[in-house]
This record gives sequence, structure tokens and C-alpha cells, in this order.
Amino acid sequence: MTLTHLTFILLLFLTLGIFARTTVKYIRLFRVTKPAFPLKNIPARIRVVLKVAFGQSKILQRPVIGFLHALVFWGFLVILVGSFEMVVDGLTGQERSFHELGDVYDFLTAATDVLAPVIAVAVIIFWIRRNVFHVRRYDGPEITRKSHRDANITLALIFLLMLTLSGMNLLYLAYGMRTGRMIYGSFPVSAAWMPAFLSGAAPEVMTEYYRILWWVHILTIFFFANYLPYSKHFHVYLSIPNVFLSRPYPMGKLPDMPEVTKEVKAMAGGEEIPEEGMPDVLPGRFGILDVEDITWKNYLDSLTCTQCGRCTSVCPVHLAGGVLSPRKVMMNTRERMDEKAPGLLKGVGTDDGKSLLGVYITDDELWACTLCDACVRECPLNINQPELILGLRRYQVLEKASAPTEWNTVYTHVENNGALWKVSGADRMKWSEGLCLQTGDGQSRKIEVPVMGVLLSRGHTPEYLLWVGSAGAFDSRYKKVIRAFVKILEYLEIDYAVLGEEETSSGDFARRTGNEMLFLMQAFANIKKFHGYGIRKVITCDPHVYNTFKNEYPDFGEALQVIHHTQFLKQHLEQLTAKAGKTFFGEKKVTYHDPCYLGRINKEFEAPRQVIRAMGLKIREMPRNKANALCCGGGGGQMFRESGHGENEIFLQRTTEALDTGSEMIITACPYCMTMIGDGLKYKHREKEVINMDVAELVAGRLGI
Repeated sequence: MTLTHLTFILLLFLTLGIFARTTVKYIRLFRVTKPAFPLKNIPARIRVVLKVAFGQSKILQRPVIGFLHALVFWGFLVILVGSFEMVVDGLTGQERSFHELGDVYDFLTAATDVLAPVIAVAVIIFWIRRNVFHVRRYDGPEITRKSHRDANITLALIFLLMLTLSGMNLLYLAYGMRTGRMIYGSFPVSAAWMPAFLSGAAPEVMTEYYRILWWVHILTIFFFANYLPYSKHFHVYLSIPNVFLSRPYPMGKLPDMPEVTKEVKAMAGGEEIPEEGMPDVLPGRFGILDVEDITWKNYLDSLTCTQCGRCTSVCPVHLAGGVLSPRKVMMNTRERMDEKAPGLLKGVGTDDGKSLLGVYITDDELWACTLCDACVRECPLNINQPELILGLRRYQVLEKASAPTEWNTVYTHVENNGALWKVSGADRMKWSEGLCLQTGDGQSRKIEVPVMGVLLSRGHTPEYLLWVGSAGAFDSRYKKVIRAFVKILEYLEIDYAVLGEEETSSGDFARRTGNEMLFLMQAFANIKKFHGYGIRKVITCDPHVYNTFKNEYPDFGEALQVIHHTQFLKQHLEQLTAKAGKTFFGEKKVTYHDPCYLGRINKEFEAPRQVIRAMGLKIREMPRNKANALCCGGGGGQMFRESGHGENEIFLQRTTEALDTGSEMIITACPYCMTMIGDGLKYKHREKEVINMDVAELVAGRLGI
């Protein structure tokens, strides 16, 4: 065994030893965390990995820079094979140990030869974007000088790896051609470059330079391997595992609190909720105060976070000048875990007078989130920032009873009246008073909106329950939407009914603001009614209710067929357009605003657009539309809370985007969106010249009913 061979073996084992020590350290830190969800449905997880991790589907949402990043990722996958080969070469003393792979080896070496300079160029572009152009999302209060230095060190190491790899390929090919030695592999780029760089070099010089580059390259790999776990680029190791361990439920679904569910279920005197999939946990507290309250998935998310700022760059609160930064939430979690977890594991030094909530993440940050999930969609590694924010909200609301005053007022309304406003439940049907349907002969007939309880007493269960909602029943503007939609139901002769005075809040507001107890009380009350009336199909005009019934009520044994009213209208377009006359709104220029909980979260983009087009109108799309649509600013409880951003309010930004299309009509499909866009038009004094209208009103107007 030569000294060189022995040196390599010692360095390799030193590298592996340090890496193993680091790995054990991080594994031990996970002992501090709580359970999250069971690992099931492996085939589906593999499909997600193939699409998101290997296919880089979310990175490619930003095509140009995304493609460069994808090239770097794909290139590393190929080059990684060569790195393993170098380790084998170093251990065995051989050269090109994998050459017996034949054509596969030729392909891999050719791909490596092409991709190394490509990655080097990409790294230069990344460096210029960060240090010359100062891309905005790379900065922020949470991004310190250390973070920038860390990014530049990583870029420099990658560049050095690609430079040495290209040099090795060049020297290997040139030496073989000069000496007639057997060349294993294919090197198309090196063959093109060789005459310019090595036309007169002596073989012994090539050999010496090759050895130097080989050692520089392998030592850089060894250093890089142990540097990554302590840098912002830990995702190089964790990205694929984190994507594989993605949350096994829809984006708009919030995690349950089994301990609260059991308590509320017991209070309700009902049957036990099935416990399959629910961790058997007896928490010291409800919600998240500090890192010992987070789940293993929350912590894995924080370790995987690349600090790229994509989440923060699309956060409506951040864009409006608010203090919330989803990236900061992840960075704070990792920082706090590093600070507190060692003491927790040793059982000493746990009371340092600080906590994740309050010191690292302030109340202003967690109250401001609209839970629009723009950050979740944008994150290339399937990190869920709102889940952590919600956990912090739950602690404040359930443990400290410390929600914003406006939210506490709404909680009281829901508890007392089952509505989001201070109204009487006895007034829930007032919206239907004087409702008439225009008939084809110029006459009209009075509409008696059917009520579920009355129909049941007659022995009839209707096909659909129309969920009116608090806004439909009590908001002066949105009452018009419900009235318009009921006219359409009557026009189509649909078998439907409403709950009337029995209807109560879906609990969506309570859950998303952190009051899980109130949400469950509402959910169980509603589920009991659904079972009692044999309700299987629900139509709603509210995307938030749509999401709650569709994605969250099934956890409590209620699997409904939930239909948003735009989806229902699309299903009946043939009937709706068969007798419709000339376009009621003439040639008005219109734009459509995608509600977060219908579009981005539940991926329904086409139904409302098809209905609008069927009404004879052409849509002028806003720059941010469909999955990229900017939140109206009303979700996550914000419609009932003053954010105080003045001229930069979220709803004003979205209204401005709509107005910039030159449209005379802004069409929405959500009560929150209608309210926020309506407020924006009033703020800009454009409410008289620009119409704010729901899709249902558009259809009713076209039908002349």
C-alpha cells in the first residue's frame, strides 16, 4: 500500500466519521419533536418524488432561472456517479473502475463532460444575480451577512468542483491520445477544447496536473460533504427525503389536533372518532410555544429550507409591507432548535427565558398570515409554512386566550349565533324575502325557498343542500349573489333546499385563526345535521366552505360531494345558454380574480372561466392569475382585522392589478374576495364605473331572471 493510497483511505474515513457524527447529532434532535402523520401510500410518495424532486416541476414554475437550477440538479445526479467512481478508484488504486459498464459508461462520461461546464456557467449566473443584480428575494431582515457568505462559499465550491472535473476530463483525454493509452468513456466537449489548451503539453506534465486536479477535486468533495449540513444548502441531502415525506393530505387541509377532537367529541356526547392515523399524544400544551411542540415534519422542513425566498416573494403580506416572511419562520425554527434542543436532550438548561413564539416569531407575524398557501405552492421542496404558523396561533388562542380583539368578537358571534356577525339566527332566511323569478312571458313568480326540515316532514329528501353561509345570509352585498344563484336553481328546476335557521358556521374561520375547539364544535353540529337529513350533496358559493367540507370534514366521518357554484354552473351550461338572449352586459371588458381556496388550493381554474366565456364575455387576465393569483387579503381571518398597511394593503394591490387590465367589470367567485375587491374599488373611487360581480350574478343577468 502506497503512502498516497493510505492517505486517501485515512481522509475518506475521517470524512465519513465527521459526517456520521453530524448525522447522529441531527437524528438525536428529532427526539425533541412530536409525531406528525403515519408514513403510508408509498407509491404515491414515489410519484411525488419523481415529479417534484427529480422532475423539478416546482422549480420550473419560473422557467428561465428554474431551468438553470434544474440543469444543476440533474447534472449533479450524473456527476455523482463519477464521484463514487473516484472513491472506488482511491480505495482500490485502480483507474476508471466503472468502465466495464460499457455503453452506459460512455453515456455517463459524455453527460458529465457536457454538464460540468454548463453547471459552471450556471453558477456564475447565480453568483452575478446574488452579488451584482441583488435579486430582491435573496435579501431580508432574516438574511444576515453570514447567510450571504454561506451562499457564496457554496457557489465557489461547486464552481471549483466543475472546474477541476472539466480539467481532469481534458487532461485524461489528451494524455490518452498523446500516448496511445486506452481511453475509457466519451468526452465530446473535451475533444473540442483539447487542441486549444493542450496542443504542446508533454505527457508527464499532463500526468502531474491530472494528479493535482484529482486531489483538489476529491478533497473539495470531502469538505463539501461535511460543510453542507451546517449551511443553508443542507437541502442537497434533505430535498429528496423531504419531498418523499410530503404531507399526505390536500394543500388546503389543516392538520387535526386529536387530543382536542377527543375532548370536544366527548362534550358532544357522540361516538368516538376513529383513531386510525391519529398519534396517541398527551401534549403538555395545545399548539406550539417552542420547538419541543413542533412535529418532526416541521423540523425537517426547517432543515430543508434553502432560504431561496421564493415563499416570501409571493407572500401577499410581505408584498404589502407586512412583517411576515415565511422563510423567516423556517429559519427561526431551525435556529431555535439548534439553541434549545441540546439542553432538552440533556435535561438541563431548558428554561432560558426565550421561546419560538414571542422572541423569534412575533404575534404580528403569525396574526398577519392569510393562509392563502401561495408559499406552499411556490416552495420547490414541499415545505408547509402555514402549518407551523397555525400551530403558533393555536397556542395563543387555546392556551393563552390571546387572539386579536376583532377575532375574539367573531368567536363570540359564532358561539352565540352561529354566524360571523352579530345577528340573530332567526334572521337567517330574511335574504330570501321578496325573491321572484322572471318567467319567459314577462311575468314573475314568487320563490319560496325550500327548507330542509319542512321537506323532511313531508317525507322528501332533496338532491342538493344549498349552503348559504354567513355572508350569503347576512352580508348586504353577498345576499344578492345567493339570491341570483337561487334564481338559477329555480330556472333549472333543481331539487334543492337550505337549512334555514338551522344553518350555522362551517367553522372555517375558527380553524384558520387557531380556535380548533370552536371549529370542532361547529363541525360536529353540522355533521349531525347532515346525517339527520341524509345530505350527500352540498352546493356552496363560498370556496372556504367548499374546502372545509371537501378536505376537512371527512376526518370526522363526513364524506360529502361538495360542489362550488361555478362548477355547478359549468355542469349546466348547455341548459343555461340554450335560451339565453343577447349578452346582458354588452361588450364590457372583464377580468376574473381567482379565489385562493377555489383556484390555487383546490385547483379549480376553468369552471368559472368557461361560464364567463359562455356568457359571451372575453376575459382580460391579470398578470398574476390562476395558481399564481394574488390573494385578496381577506383569508385567514384578515377580513375581520385591520392590517394597517395603508396605501399598500393587499386588497388594494389586487384591485389595482384588476383595474390595470382596463376592465369595466371585475368578476369574483367568493364572498371574501367580493368584499375585499369592493373595498378596493371604493378606496380608489371607482365603484361607480367598475362593476364588482359574482359569476352567479353574471349568469342570472344573462338569463334575464
